[in-house]
Amino acid sequence: MIRLPDRVAARIRLDGENAYPDECCGVIIGRFGADGTHAVEDALPVDNAREPGRRRRRFRIEADDVMRAELEAGRRGLDVLGFYHSHPDHPAEPSEYDREHALPGYVYVIVAVDNGGAGEVKSWSLSPDRTAFAPEPAAGSAR
Repeated sequence: MIRLPDRVAARIRLDGENAYPDECCGVIIGRFGADGTHAVEDALPVDNAREPGRRRRRFRIEADDVMRAELEAGRRGLDVLGFYHSHPDHPAEPSEYDREHALPGYVYVIVAVDNGGAGEVKSWSLSPDRTAFAPEPAAGSAR
């Protein structure tokens, strides 16, 4: 389960709206719970490193951005829990491309942005064999 505070979901929605019609992306930081619950503390927006013209349907987070997020998380006593991105004019469900580029053990949050307005936020986890995403039950962000 993921605990995604409304303030963090709002930040992700705003990032999606600001990036529209392109995809936004960022890193989710927080705490891993002993019971398997991910407690999100913050979302750190990063620039979509995909080349212009391809950002509408794809995002890329550079290794340097992940490293900066890991350092920021460590400074706060937190961990990198996963990543988020938006789906402009598409549902908040992972694509095949998302599955191919994801890694097990992380949480993936997707926000749907329709006509510039952010809507549903959904959380996903990738199976250990990387064959499929499963919905990650969320508390605090349903809409």
